[in-house]
Amino acid sequence: MKIKVIKKKDISRVIINDPKTYNSLSYRNLSDLIRVFKILDNDNKVKVIILEGAGKGFSAGHNLNEVRNLKKKEKYKKLFNLCSKLMLQIVEGKKPVIAKIHGAAYAAGCQLAASCDLAYSTKDALFATPGVNIGLFCSTPMVAVSRKINRKPMMKMLLTGDPITANYAKEIGLINDYFSKSKLDNEVLKIAKKISSKSNLTIKIGKQAFYKQLEMPLRKAYTYTSKMMTLNMMAMDAKEGISAFLDKRKPVWKNK
Repeated sequence: MKIKVIKKKDISRVIINDPKTYNSLSYRNLSDLIRVFKILDNDNKVKVIILEGAGKGFSAGHNLNEVRNLKKKEKYKKLFNLCSKLMLQIVEGKKPVIAKIHGAAYAAGCQLAASCDLAYSTKDALFATPGVNIGLFCSTPMVAVSRKINRKPMMKMLLTGDPITANYAKEIGLINDYFSKSKLDNEVLKIAKKISSKSNLTIKIGKQAFYKQLEMPLRKAYTYTSKMMTLNMMAMDAKEGISAFLDKRKPVWKNK
């Protein structure tokens, strides 16, 4: 299997370890990533997941050698549906997922970075939806990316296929921040540890509510989030958190 998982306390690192294909999202790698994310999502010991790529970069997207050999419509559909399934698994999963990016995040690799809840990169990282250069518009990658950035920069990326820098990716909201290569690992771990110090249950409720309300009209979103806030308030952790704040002490989470 070309997907490595390294667990350290309550933080799990998922590494796409296929540098020969620039960590391509091949059929096999997609299947293995979905399986790994499902396992980690159901592991109560895991609080945060960090996703990264081995070798020269994060991911160059689909394996074009594999794509070229598929030939049949059903096989193409199966591959793109599987890719969408991975993105939905990340978004709909209970655990926060942080993309740690170096090198290139291109096409479906850019989609993968955009699908994560948070994204941090090296200063020299590049992001692109370059499908137009090979006669294949990045239609599925644009679903994730267009939900993170505004329309004009999105359309420029899609229509030109040109890569953008980490600096510009931060400016348009595709990534949270960028750091030097030597600092990236520590900075991402710092953020992961901060998130892992919160209540598991609260994070799970909040992540689900965030993505669901984005797709709703304003009035419906308020109705839905009011229900979610009420559900959250009934949890032991909310009561503990409020008490700890008022008592000026550190909360002890039960994740219940």
